[in-house]
Amino acid sequence: MKSHLLTTQWQRLPKDVILRLQGEKLHRYLRDVVVPFSAYYRDMFQKHGLRPESIRSVEDLEQIPFSSKADLVNTPDSPQRSRDFVLIPDQQILARRPATIGRALLHGRESVRRELEIEYRPIFMTSTTGRSADPIPFLYTSYDIDRLSVAGKRVMEVCDAKRDYRLLNMFPYAPHLAFWITHYASTEFGIFTVGTGGGKVMGTDGNLRMIQKIKPDVLIGMPTFLYHVLTHAVEEGIRCESLKRLVLGGEKAAEGMRRKLRNLAAKLGSPNVDVVATYGFTEAKMAWAECPFGVDDVPSGYHLYPDLGIVEVVDPKSGIAVPEGEPGEIVFTPLDARGTVVLRYRTGDIIEGGLVYTPCPHCGRTVPRLMGKISRNSEVKSMQLDKIKGTLVDFNQLEHVLDDAPNIGAWQLEIQKFNNDPMELDELVLHVQKLGEVSEEKLSREINSRFLERTEIRPNRIVYHELEEMRHLLGVGTQMKELKVLDRRPKMASREASSAGNLPPGMTNGLSPLSPASLVSAPSNHVEVKS
Repeated sequence: MKSHLLTTQWQRLPKDVILRLQGEKLHRYLRDVVVPFSAYYRDMFQKHGLRPESIRSVEDLEQIPFSSKADLVNTPDSPQRSRDFVLIPDQQILARRPATIGRALLHGRESVRRELEIEYRPIFMTSTTGRSADPIPFLYTSYDIDRLSVAGKRVMEVCDAKRDYRLLNMFPYAPHLAFWITHYASTEFGIFTVGTGGGKVMGTDGNLRMIQKIKPDVLIGMPTFLYHVLTHAVEEGIRCESLKRLVLGGEKAAEGMRRKLRNLAAKLGSPNVDVVATYGFTEAKMAWAECPFGVDDVPSGYHLYPDLGIVEVVDPKSGIAVPEGEPGEIVFTPLDARGTVVLRYRTGDIIEGGLVYTPCPHCGRTVPRLMGKISRNSEVKSMQLDKIKGTLVDFNQLEHVLDDAPNIGAWQLEIQKFNNDPMELDELVLHVQKLGEVSEEKLSREINSRFLERTEIRPNRIVYHELEEMRHLLGVGTQMKELKVLDRRPKMASREASSAGNLPPGMTNGLSPLSPASLVSAPSNHVEVKS
């Protein structure tokens, strides 16, 4: 099922061939699979007067309206809205197709029934993390699982894994893409893997025991969690000279965080570790990776799989495709998915260096690549671009500033109102773990200088914590993603709790289970900084 439907030479095709083959595959996919069997897209095509026959190239995609998370979210009027995106085969349409008739004559009806069940019957589910709405389920069929395995194997290949490596999968064990694509990638690639389930299942100590026990060549997980585990390993005097690769996913991978992870790996006895990032999202049912690159080199970019999907980069305001190498919003269309399918899906992710087709300077692959930093456009509209003290602040930029600071380890930004009074002024509190021998006073000056370089504000307070306190504040091992940005300002409507994670159970009005009082009473040192 895998080989005859996928382009075997996906890594080395020239741009014109890639675009031609994508156009041909897109046309067949829409004509034979999506439009006949998707209630949502069948209605959309009828509403807009579209026909699959008119879409034969990547450029023709612009005829199809965008889809977004808002289209998938259940409403009181449509409580099962996401089901409209699930492909449900029409028996009458299939019975009339020559291919179905031919298979039935050659192999019998029961054989045809089994093949259709493999292709269209959902057997597996992942879901979105529910940062801004209820989690949205994405269903997989056996056919999809095969493609998930192939996409995962390609992550291994791009990251230059070897079959004799040992891998520790430290993603949280949950119905989310990161853990499961790593699971199927290791199975398909044939690499020895142990899944720890992240911090919730085994805890930090359990992850450290596994590092000591299996001596992994590769650690894969969320950057913040890997940082905390490796920091703890250094504190415990653990050695792990076998590490060759740290693979990051589920969060942004700032250069400063990569540098800190390399330094920690060196202290464990692995000074030449490669730190590469992956990028994926639930709606794509796959992830893409960087190939290894030199410490002083520009990151290689996320290597795409042109036979499995089409990635567009568009102007987030106009929706028009931007030129190659220009920044814009990432839009994804699958070419061979079953189960839940979304076309021209607007991710809300802004890619700084755009989409390029030039050969990768590190591995030579000619696949299209997404280049540069990724930030959240959808969060820019809500939490990431917000008025603090009357000033518009881009938290995407601030996160990179803090991650890149050499003397800052773990950190958390907390936004609150003075005296918790909705009518009072905003306060910005930075909770931080200090690294190195720099004094708190000097580091506070550096932090304020970094803030002022990017914004017109600076923190009201900088509160210094020991690493264990920061782990508690961030929810390491208890949250799906660490709580790096918290908005505690009282509001009538709920606000995003974290730029990097989902709302914890029971959180309302933007307040986390940690009350402001608990932050004040936590044992720590603090430096007051006046605005």
